[in-house]
Amino acid sequence: MTAPKRKKARANGEGTIYQRKDGRWEAAGYVLAADGRRKRVRVYGSTRREAADKLAEKITDSNRGLPVATADSTIADYLTSWLNGVAVHRLRENTHTRYAACVRLHLIPGLGTKKIARLTAKDIRTFLDRLRATCQCCTQGLDTERKRCCAVGECCQKRLSASTVTYVHSVLKSALEHAVREDELPRNVARNVKAATPRPRRFRPLTATEARQFLNAARTERLHALYELALRAGLRKGELLGLRWEDLDLTTGAASIRRSLQRTRTGGLTHLPTKTRASERRIALPTECLHSLKKHQEQQNREQEEAGVGWKDSGLVFTTPTGRPLDPANLTRRFRSFLNRAGLRRIRFHDLRHSTATLLLEQGVDLVVIKELLGHAHIGVTAGVYAHVRLRLQRQAIDTLSNALSPTGNDPDNPPATAVVR
Repeated sequence: MTAPKRKKARANGEGTIYQRKDGRWEAAGYVLAADGRRKRVRVYGSTRREAADKLAEKITDSNRGLPVATADSTIADYLTSWLNGVAVHRLRENTHTRYAACVRLHLIPGLGTKKIARLTAKDIRTFLDRLRATCQCCTQGLDTERKRCCAVGECCQKRLSASTVTYVHSVLKSALEHAVREDELPRNVARNVKAATPRPRRFRPLTATEARQFLNAARTERLHALYELALRAGLRKGELLGLRWEDLDLTTGAASIRRSLQRTRTGGLTHLPTKTRASERRIALPTECLHSLKKHQEQQNREQEEAGVGWKDSGLVFTTPTGRPLDPANLTRRFRSFLNRAGLRRIRFHDLRHSTATLLLEQGVDLVVIKELLGHAHIGVTAGVYAHVRLRLQRQAIDTLSNALSPTGNDPDNPPATAVVR
């Protein structure tokens, strides 16, 4: 009689895997927690393999020295683990830096000691209410060294803006959502907290008259082509600075937007993918931009000859006089200086992009066309940002109808010979 085949023993550190009464599979094992101790972690899956793979991933991270959040982790431990082990791989560097500052300055001081498994919607709502009402100078000791303001008992009431509080809330939601996906939490309690919707940032885009003044004043600038492309095509600052000559087809009049130039904390000036997948696009170039780009190319060739061996060929369209990439911060300073010299009101560089969309909407261009030109991920973004323009167009439409229906209006049975339909 053949002896029954013995079940293969699990290797040391492989963990325990079994099927629960509810049909799900549970895997448990010991990992390195954020406090430096080894703690037992549990993960779940609809199949044995899924649970085993999840546990193996956590054990692998633990063996690499990365702390893993456990069920009894504090919010501080979990957020630290999430930032260093998850968010760092999924976010752009500058976005990760903002997330880390948000966690360090607000989330850990406010919620850090609470256990992640015991966090409630009431805890989060209380935290956000306190965050809105608290002076940040007092909380963070910003004036301690200068011995003034809050440090001497004269509170300046420097509170966070509504948009910043909303941003803090969104970072917490993102972190807890990962815990839900990993079956570390049954639900994301941060989603049950309804934060007040902040008022949209007010901006004053250029009017058609101001836009013409802007373009006329820019003709004598070294970066004339950049300013014209920003206003006529609505490109972001990083997209303009990351544009290469190989991305332009000056014969057919088209440009391929493939990357963005940004300054990061670790890499300095770095070429990154566009803001979203929808931002990677191909756009038609206005005739005026084609003329200014050709002149800019001739100017760049002259600068290359003058620089000689000091020229650094980066392949970029917009560079310093020696061919090096333009720093976004330097461009901002140059832009402000240009506005002052031209006698134009002060606006942000990004307001040129807003001006493009606003002027197009006022000319009756379809919202879908504007979305594709600007590279918005969803048409709701386009519609939301430029709602003030749509309301003005609605008012114009209503006034037009009112004029038609008034006693002195046009006879509906004898309409004008021509009508403009947009």
